Amino acid sequence: MTEITYNRVVPSDIDVVMHIEKLDFAENEALSVASMVERIELISDSFIVARNTEGRVVGYITGPVTESRYLSDECFEHSEPNPNSGGFQKIISLAIDPDYQGLGIATKLLILLEEEARAKQRAGISLTCHDYLIDYYEKHGFKNEGLSESKFGGDTWYNMVMEF
Repeated sequence: MTEITYNRVVPSDIDVVMHIEKLDFAENEALSVASMVERIELISDSFIVARNTEGRVVGYITGPVTESRYLSDECFEHSEPNPNSGGFQKIISLAIDPDYQGLGIATKLLILLEEEARAKQRAGISLTCHDYLIDYYEKHGFKNEGLSESKFGGDTWYNMVMEF
C-alpha cells in the first residue's frame, strides 16, 4: 500500500498540479495555468494536495468559497481570498494522477475539504459534474440539484450540493 500524506499546496507544486489537471480533464475543461496559480496564491486554505512517499503531488482538490449556492463560470477563471467563515465551499477541481486512482485518495480529499468547511462554518459544499459522476458524489453525501447554468467548456453540468 502506498503511503499518502495530505497538506496544503505550495507554489512549487504548480507544474505537477497542471500535469495532473491536463491528464484528468479534457482540454476545454482543464483550468489555465494562470487561474491555478491564482488559486495557489489566494485560496491555499482550500487547496489540499495528496503526496506520495517522495513528496510528489499525486492528487488535489481546490475551489473558492462564495456566497452563492452554485458554481458560476466565473469561479473557474478567477478567485478572491476566501472569507474566514460562512459561504459555500466550491470544488473546481478534484483530480488524481491516473497511476494513483483507485486508492481512495479522492475520497480522502473530499473528507478533508468537508472537515475544513465545517470548521469554518460554511453552509455546505457545491460542485458541478458530468452525469456519469452523479452517483460517485451522491455516495459521498452530495445531492443532485439538477442542471447547472454553467456552460464552462461548452458542456452540460449538474449541480451537486452537500448542505451542512
